[in-house]
Amino acid sequence: MKPRTKITPDNTIIFVALESELPATHLPEWRIVYTGVGKVNAAIEGIKNYNIYQPFIAINYGTAGTLNQAISGLVEVGQCYERDMDVRPLGFAIGQTPFEDAIGLSFGYEGVTCSSGDNFVTDTPELNSDIVDMEAYALAKVAKKVGCDFRCFKYISDSADGEAAADWQENQRRGAKHFVDHFLRVVVGGDTRT
Repeated sequence: MKPRTKITPDNTIIFVALESELPATHLPEWRIVYTGVGKVNAAIEGIKNYNIYQPFIAINYGTAGTLNQAISGLVEVGQCYERDMDVRPLGFAIGQTPFEDAIGLSFGYEGVTCSSGDNFVTDTPELNSDIVDMEAYALAKVAKKVGCDFRCFKYISDSADGEAAADWQENQRRGAKHFVDHFLRVVVGGDTRT
């Protein structure tokens, strides 16, 4: 069994797309980095901040649409996929980056599947997953490349359908309290592997 490392403000970065999803005042002692929306913005901020702070663990929190109507509230992501990667004409599976074996990324935590793409989902995408977002996969991939642990939590803001835009506007701020309570009680209050 691997030794455990306590999660602290000094060895952790929390990545969030927008300040409206998690205002810094909710976790004043913790390093929160606002990436902006989308995989490219998330990757840029991820690389920059991993290099500056060299965290033990990165946490991604944000909102997501659900494709599985049984899923609601705050959920942990167990597997991330890149929804935009589609190189099927060259013989690769949807979601598979050419010449890489793995489809999806996992850090060994239990949870739902999440596909990330640079589009706001209002209809079921071809790549099947439980939930959809716009940043998780990019942050997970950078973490994997730099050897940093990674956990991802999403608050379900909408049903990724024709009402998604209005639902997201109404619900995006609601998840912050749920995330903060869970993060401080379960994630920080417990230990994680090294």
